Amino acid sequence: MDENAERKVKSEIKIYKELLQDQDIDKIVKEEMENNEDPVHIQDVDIKVGEDMAKYEEPVTETTDFYHAKHQITHIGDKLYQCNFSDKSSIISLSRTHPGEKPYQCSQCDKGFSKSYILKCHMRTHTGENLYQCNQCDKAYTEKRTFIRHQKTHTGEKPYQCIDCDKAFAQKCHLKSHQRIHTGEKPHQCSQCDKAFSQSNNLKIHMRIHTGENLYQCNQCNKGFTQKHHLLSHQLTHTGEKPYHCSQCDKAFSHSNTLNVHMRTHNGVKPYQCSQCDKVFTYSSSLKTHMRTHTGEKPYQCSLCNKSFTEKSYLISHQRTHTGEKPYHCNKCGKAFTKSKNLYTHMRKHIYSGEPIHIQPM
Repeated sequence: MDENAERKVKSEIKIYKELLQDQDIDKIVKEEMENNEDPVHIQDVDIKVGEDMAKYEEPVTETTDFYHAKHQITHIGDKLYQCNFSDKSSIISLSRTHPGEKPYQCSQCDKGFSKSYILKCHMRTHTGENLYQCNQCDKAYTEKRTFIRHQKTHTGEKPYQCIDCDKAFAQKCHLKSHQRIHTGEKPHQCSQCDKAFSQSNNLKIHMRIHTGENLYQCNQCNKGFTQKHHLLSHQLTHTGEKPYHCSQCDKAFSHSNTLNVHMRTHNGVKPYQCSQCDKVFTYSSSLKTHMRTHTGEKPYQCSLCNKSFTEKSYLISHQRTHTGEKPYHCNKCGKAFTKSKNLYTHMRKHIYSGEPIHIQPM
């Protein structure tokens, strides 16, 4: 900035100072709140302006030159007002709402907001007002940014490219979330246990385990679920529908992920590798169970004695020694056994007959 320009800016700042001295400060704050979406507060205002500034040469009005002078401060970096709540300073708006402050309260629910325009947008969820209508489909939105985001689903635009793979995304936040797959970053930590998540939404869903909140209720029985897709999967147990068919055999499944896991029995894929030895497994649950041989963990404890087991099936089998239950029956002679392997051993006596042998727990 040259000398003449700087002199003019300083003269305007002096007018700014004089206006502040002449006007009612409450009036200024009120005007600022009407022209800004954020609240302001005034605490121990300290005007840091030198006394040797030149006089303003042009006529001054309380509206135009006040804000003109205020704007000029942004060019020279002077900060006239200091907020005594924080280290940040700003011009007439001073320090805006501090972290955690939510002065704008919804009259329909208990939610609070830091900015008035956010409250205004939120109120549309109660009124059902949708200002932004998509001309490609019948969807409508309360916020412009959500509407713009939706429009990209029609254009197919994906400007955000992952540098580690060939995936691209319509939104920057989706790219950021995706990149955590490569980095392994899990910034969202559960406050109740040691689990962490790469996405905030997954943490939100996980927290329902601790709170016991079940948002999705089955209308056929009393079961509740924390996630909608869990409810949809459960409802198939009532209808008996199995829309997913194996192309290698005649088996069918209620869920696509169950079919995907089943396909490993045909293609021999074992994607789960033990980090302690060279063993691989078809199922994640098998790897989890195997890891206990390394850690020594035995999470399944008998309630009648002090014995513990690495697998639930071992505990169930052990409990029969207390109850006397023998669910495995020989279909040749009627003998019963507590364990299936004992029945297999017994059945060898009947092998010579050549008749098919069926082992069924009762």
